[in-house]
Amino acid sequence: MASTHGAEVLVASNRGPVSYELRPDGGEGTLHARRGGGGLVSGLSAIGPDAGAVWVCAALGDADREAVRRFEGGRRLPAEDTGGQRVRMLDIAPDVFSDAYNGIANSVLWFVHHMLYQTPLEPAFDAEFRRRWASYESYNRAFAEALAEEAAEGAAVVVQDYHLTLVPGMLRDFRPDVRIGHFSHTPWAPVDYFRMLPDDIAEQVLRGMLGADRLGFLTRRWADAFAGCCEALTGGLAGTRIGVHGLGADAEFLRERAHRADVKERMAALREEIGMAPDGGARRTIVRVDRTELSKNIVRGLLAYRQLLDDRPEWRERVVHVAFAYPSRQDLAVYREYTAEVRRLAEEINARYGTPGWTPVVLHVEDDFARSLAAYRIADVALVNPIRDGMNLVAKEVPVVSDAGCALVLSREAGAYAELGDDAIVVNPYDVVGTADALHEALTMAGPERAERSKRLAAAATALPPAQWFLDQLNEL
Repeated sequence: MASTHGAEVLVASNRGPVSYELRPDGGEGTLHARRGGGGLVSGLSAIGPDAGAVWVCAALGDADREAVRRFEGGRRLPAEDTGGQRVRMLDIAPDVFSDAYNGIANSVLWFVHHMLYQTPLEPAFDAEFRRRWASYESYNRAFAEALAEEAAEGAAVVVQDYHLTLVPGMLRDFRPDVRIGHFSHTPWAPVDYFRMLPDDIAEQVLRGMLGADRLGFLTRRWADAFAGCCEALTGGLAGTRIGVHGLGADAEFLRERAHRADVKERMAALREEIGMAPDGGARRTIVRVDRTELSKNIVRGLLAYRQLLDDRPEWRERVVHVAFAYPSRQDLAVYREYTAEVRRLAEEINARYGTPGWTPVVLHVEDDFARSLAAYRIADVALVNPIRDGMNLVAKEVPVVSDAGCALVLSREAGAYAELGDDAIVVNPYDVVGTADALHEALTMAGPERAERSKRLAAAATALPPAQWFLDQLNEL
């Protein structure tokens, strides 16, 4: 497949740097673009406009598809919508996209890598799974074909995440001249769990990944798990190189953003919600900020807080658990049920322990980045207890933004544990009593020790900022 455009650097990801909203105006409707941020945006900005980079992504909804229809006659979204990025958005048929994204990527591959299945009942890889897998293949092929058309001779192509595991192998067939990297933002399942997938599907995923020249992972643990799967199922890595790039927090952006007026307003509102201790002093705060993603372990975090109030009644009316649980994947029933359980448990704790002047759990479920940063700044303790997490940037962001320094209670199953474990209070995410004890230890940590640990955590958390994280991978290609 010949190149028609000749980009030297290409990025492929399910979600691109821009999304659209369609507002009625009496005609076809007006498209409003909303730009995103993150490591890929920073990385592409860092390489400069002369690199001729192109970002290939999927249209995620009806407004995105309308934008493709209106603008893609020239094969590019308007530069004023994308912040100057050259973006090609793929209008993949909605049913194919849904099967690939919800039916396979988020309901199968995510569950395998995060080890989330209740195995007495699931999974069951039936004919419906095979039908959805065919859509996942089609979705990956659409990306591979677009990348093949866009890439210059010998271009560097960096493919992102579990949505696009088949792209490297497909692209290699189309364009053997290009250099291909793939980066996994999730954990990788150990071989015994990965082999839960049907044998042919497991091998197809691995061989798709092995079409890359180089594969990137967030931690050595996840890289070794992938290598172990290859050793067992494909006979080895077949010349593909593996690297570890522990994505860090963007300190400059976070610190500047956290001191804007809207964050200060939300800090004042949060402090009012938290209230004062009976002696008139400030209440302590245990903060968590998560999506209501099954792997984030919000329910056991609430159970541990309840256990703390049971075991240590001296903390009643002196501490508040500020829990931000932003809805995620609510088109999947299991996620809706999980979100409902988070709400139910928070209400139960408040009903059981609350007093007229004290709400033990302050729960927010509407996504608000400024409010998250406000919580980071006032946190005495950050609770990050995932069952399993590729990295967990919240664990890295809170120490960077915290005003007075905070203690970090961190699951040993978070990728961030590899870098932050020495200065965190480490927990087994399944151990509710142990997590309650860790919360008590964090709350009673002396101020100077807390500040010193927080300083070291922030240094480790920002060792590889997003732009450098991307450039390191590109340079390796």
